[in-house]
Amino acid sequence: MQNKILLLYVPLPSYESAMEMAQSLINNRLAACCNIIPKVTSVYSWNGKIENSEESVLIIKTLEIKLEEITLFIKEKHTYDVPCILNLNQCTVNSSYFDWMLSSIT
Repeated sequence: MQNKILLLYVPLPSYESAMEMAQSLINNRLAACCNIIPKVTSVYSWNGKIENSEESVLIIKTLEIKLEEITLFIKEKHTYDVPCILNLNQCTVNSSYFDWMLSSIT
């Protein structure tokens, strides 16, 4: 087993949803630890309009071998149409979020 640790950055719509996701990840042994930043403001383009919203950010500490499983789990449980699952170690992101980013800035 490789001992590569990943940090994943995942915004969620509220502190409660971040706490629920964190507990689910820990309960399912997909993450060793999660940190919640309770209040951030996000500014972004969505459906042709500039939007802003308050979110909570979940920082997930996990192993590289869990990346595929944790990504599928988050996509299934997340309430956003295009959730951000940003791998801070490798600067990669899930393809649907990358496609949205690409369409927003190019």
